[in-house]
Amino acid sequence: MAKIIKSMLTTVDNPFDPFDDFDNWYSFDQDKKHFSCERLAEIVPDLNDSNEVEQIRITESAINKIVSDDLTEGFIKVQRVCDIE
Repeated sequence: MAKIIKSMLTTVDNPFDPFDDFDNWYSFDQDKKHFSCERLAEIVPDLNDSNEVEQIRITESAINKIVSDDLTEGFIKVQRVCDIE
């Protein structure tokens, strides 16, 4: 197995880790009307024809764009080293 850094979009006020506690993270995100997943889905193309490494790179690029375009500085990128096959 290889290692790769995966990124996820979150907000500075969300106390939950989207990697470890996605359900609570998602509930908080929706309750606060941040809609992080929906924002990401708006700019990430269909990834069905991409391999896992390409999907990770495309997603990270989209997250970087959201974070850099966010004038409120509420969105942040969190990362974790993960195994891939």
